[in-house]
Amino acid sequence: MNTKKTVEPSAGVTPHPCPNVQSKLKTNSDLTPRSSILFGATLLLTLGTPSASWANGLALNEQSASAAGTAYAGRSSSAIDASTVYGNPAGLSKIKKIEVSGGLALIDATVNISDARSTAPGTTDGNSVPLTAIPFGYFSSPIDDRFTAGIGLYASYGLVNDYESSFQGRYHGSYSKVQVKTLHPAVSYRLNDRVAIGIGTTFNRIENNLQSYLATGALNDGKDTQLTVKGNDTAIGYNLGLMVDVNESTTWGLTYHSKLDFHVDGHTKISDSPGALGLDGKYNNKMDVTLPESVDTSFTHRFDERWTVYAGAIWTRWSRIQRIEAINSGLPSLGQQLGFGAVGDDFKLHNTVSTAIGVSYQLSSQWLLRSGLASDPSPARNSDRNVRLPVGNRKALAFGAAYAPNSDLTIDIAYTYLRESTTSVNQTDTNGLQPGFSAKYNNSAHIIAAQLTHRF
Repeated sequence: MNTKKTVEPSAGVTPHPCPNVQSKLKTNSDLTPRSSILFGATLLLTLGTPSASWANGLALNEQSASAAGTAYAGRSSSAIDASTVYGNPAGLSKIKKIEVSGGLALIDATVNISDARSTAPGTTDGNSVPLTAIPFGYFSSPIDDRFTAGIGLYASYGLVNDYESSFQGRYHGSYSKVQVKTLHPAVSYRLNDRVAIGIGTTFNRIENNLQSYLATGALNDGKDTQLTVKGNDTAIGYNLGLMVDVNESTTWGLTYHSKLDFHVDGHTKISDSPGALGLDGKYNNKMDVTLPESVDTSFTHRFDERWTVYAGAIWTRWSRIQRIEAINSGLPSLGQQLGFGAVGDDFKLHNTVSTAIGVSYQLSSQWLLRSGLASDPSPARNSDRNVRLPVGNRKALAFGAAYAPNSDLTIDIAYTYLRESTTSVNQTDTNGLQPGFSAKYNNSAHIIAAQLTHRF
């Protein structure tokens, strides 16, 4: 979401402060049978570090600190730096120098649980999302006057949710970690002075580790049976982009992110089950998971040499996630009879449209200020929400700044405060081994992001 120019000469180039601007501006970012399983539909991706899902529930926004400052408004209509590989690959055509850009987002989430009810004993401490670091990196290089190539490494979906061992709802999900790492080469082509197109291929690696318990204490000397599901797979997807300079002040962008079809292979581990059942061990599993496609469209409009406004919306086809199920093989016949052959859950997510609006102000030749507001509805319905995906409707307020000591170096920083509406979880005991659990969740997060971009 850039090419370094004197001041935003067109809305298609989101302003970064630059020394050359001084001539025009006076200096003054359950795994349990028939219940919540795998991914808990909450996937949180990282680049090999723990992560937390903050783009509502399943997807991550944290691929850029420069975009975070406006709450990601205008992401498909701006080319601030090489991170446009993700935002809109067509924007690479606006980057005229070789660029290396990378950064990190830190997420400090708060999960408050209240009004908890269950027939099982336990605690509800909340704060189940650990402090999370999400890195990202990009490279872009012009090939000629029309072609520009780029590549990105970032996270796009995922979840980390680590409840305390005595969590009262542990029978529906005690630990969830799913991460997808994405490598994304892309190329843009400028059709004429106003229109550019872009395309990219994504190579996506998913890994999961999900745990829950069965209430077998009465049959097992007080011990609960633990279920752990692990697996991984690689899927190939693609992104398409279009960027149009409507006039000298306004740019429109459109980005399509394809769905991702994963066919996960892994194993299900059963431990501490009643000895008479003979179920303890590792069993191969297979899971088919489709992560949804999305369409991002936005406008960027430059009012004058100082003020620029951004507005956009993203449609996401969450309805692709209706049920997630692991099929286990190699189980003893008793395990099949008890329902361990197929473990899964109905999520019944629905499609959403998130919106954002942002503004930037060129304070001086070196400093650019940003701010933005975003609204992101929950894809989970009240009737199907569970302890792995306790997300509500989300609002975000963001502030950011860019500092450019010279035309070849930019440092972006951003702060975002996220707050969700109060949500309810109400999970029932469907098999006699998962005591029902209901509670209210109040979630919020502080996110700090920083990014360094160098041009050659």
